[in-house]
Amino acid sequence: MSVVGIVPAAGRGERLGSDVPKAFVACAGRPLIEWSLDVLRAVCDRVVVAVPPGMSYPDSVEGGPVRSDSVRRALAAAPEATVAVVHDAARPFITRELVQRCIDVLGDGYDGAIAATPVVDTVKQVDEGQRVVRTLERSSLWAIQTPQVFMADVLRRALDVEESTLAAATDDASLVEAIGGSVRVVEAPPRNFKVTGPADLERAAQALRAS
Repeated sequence: MSVVGIVPAAGRGERLGSDVPKAFVACAGRPLIEWSLDVLRAVCDRVVVAVPPGMSYPDSVEGGPVRSDSVRRALAAAPEATVAVVHDAARPFITRELVQRCIDVLGDGYDGAIAATPVVDTVKQVDEGQRVVRTLERSSLWAIQTPQVFMADVLRRALDVEESTLAAATDDASLVEAIGGSVRVVEAPPRNFKVTGPADLERAAQALRAS
């Protein structure tokens, strides 16, 4: 088994308001991406990073215009992969235990295993005018995160679609589901939050300095 980490890091991160790509913004004295790479390199046989055009970075490929295209390009650079661990650099609190639990699920009838947390808030569906249409039953709802771990051959097939389909995908698991793949959730710790805006970055930096 060859486990390859895939980190799509070509996004600009406009909501963060930084003049550098989000994955490479400073967080607790290091580029944000490096906190995730420490863990992934300890678990994976190799890690491939999809970076913005013109950027030089170890074991990297040029990312695409949308996230899932970056994943596709990085996976194409790792033909040896039998297991692909896709993780967003914007989640710096990934743990070895969480990655390993996702990997361990594979081969037990599942093509993928994705980190997630149960939805605890009431969730309502609204129409275009913001009128509430209905209240969803939250007991079966999970908020999806990364890492997302897949059998690499299944992920390759799922990513072999038109650019418009990749652009519409909110995560790679949805592409695997679309080709009939079986995906299950693995409960993640509450700390595995995503850095989106400046407040998130400050919160992450404080927590990382304290750890």
